[in-house]
Amino acid sequence: MESLEAELERARDLEVGDLADAIESIGFECTRCGACCTAEEADDGGTDPHTATVFPDEVRALQEATGEPWRDVARPMPFGLREGDDGPEGETFEWALRTDACGDCAFYRESDGVGACAVHPDRPLICRTYPFSVALDGTSQPMGEAVDERGVVRAHECEGLGRDIDRGDAEELAGALRERAVRELEEAIAVRDAYEPADPDPGEVVVHDSEGAKHPDGTPR
Repeated sequence: MESLEAELERARDLEVGDLADAIESIGFECTRCGACCTAEEADDGGTDPHTATVFPDEVRALQEATGEPWRDVARPMPFGLREGDDGPEGETFEWALRTDACGDCAFYRESDGVGACAVHPDRPLICRTYPFSVALDGTSQPMGEAVDERGVVRAHECEGLGRDIDRGDAEELAGALRERAVRELEEAIAVRDAYEPADPDPGEVVVHDSEGAKHPDGTPR
């Protein structure tokens, strides 16, 4: 496995034109079905809450756009946490967008079967680039296996795949995809370098991000 630093250099060297070629070859048009914003059916017949990674500065941008506190914008990434007597506890290393009681993204809206994002201009990079990802270690992948792959570009399950996409739109999406890969690797390196075991108390959740250890409300620990 390459070091995160080596993967970061690979991400920085990605050519937007090449990424756009791959996206254009696969094809994509958002159908506003809402599948990428809502809870997924779990193997046990229940549901898995929507999980979308968000960077600390993206949380603050959403706070500014909505006027909502940190807790109403983002939640600790559940992966790595354990269920204690009073709820989740332990350490985790990312933030995820807040979900509602149904497990859907808190910013998802639907009218007559057509989905919309209440914070569309300020949506995080993970949302701007769905259903695509890049095949670099240290970057995040949407839930589920890739259903198509062209070079380093992976396409994940989405009913909008295979549709014609304008070249300008493909280049815009490609630029965001490259930016996301760079940001994810920069974040991973910063978290790794700053990490110190927190030894959380029972019932306590600690989130480690690029800015240090934090409480679930986004304040420093």
